[in-house]
Amino acid sequence: MGMMQDKVVAITGGGRGIGREVALMMAAEGAKVMVNDLGTGLHGEGADQGPASEVAAEIQAAGGTAGFNTNDISSKEGAENLVAAAVNEFGSIDAVVNNAGILRDTIFHKMEEADWNAVINVNLNGCYNVARAAAPYFKEQELGVFVHMTSVSGLIGNFGQANYASAKMGVAGLSRSIAIDMA
Repeated sequence: MGMMQDKVVAITGGGRGIGREVALMMAAEGAKVMVNDLGTGLHGEGADQGPASEVAAEIQAAGGTAGFNTNDISSKEGAENLVAAAVNEFGSIDAVVNNAGILRDTIFHKMEEADWNAVINVNLNGCYNVARAAAPYFKEQELGVFVHMTSVSGLIGNFGQANYASAKMGVAGLSRSIAIDMA
């Protein structure tokens, strides 16, 4: 029996990279995994259900339990639909891993508002939206786990990443505040 046996976990950005590895590890530990990924490129362009469905299929092929979801978590509705999909498919929600993120690196004095907003919307607002959608379930159960991915860029900044650094520092503050509010 694994550490996550029969726990239900929704993972954003679960189709590639770190999110994919988290999804596979959670499933290997017995979790029922809802893999969410819009399937965009690193800069947020396009959409493809392939990454999310492929990770879910890989989990199932290994004997695990998984579903996939391609909702855009940068919107309240998309995040609510993700959490509802996990609850509808698996009967509950025990944890959310907010891993989805994009980059639009541009030196600050040349950064366009669209690049600022796109990164904030996915990296920070997406984290808020998913956490907020899961919070009522966690409160009712008196148990739930929020895992929010952030970056050292949020603490020290990085060249061409004013948008990304701001979003990631926001995630750190959001995480601390959620911990206080949900206690």
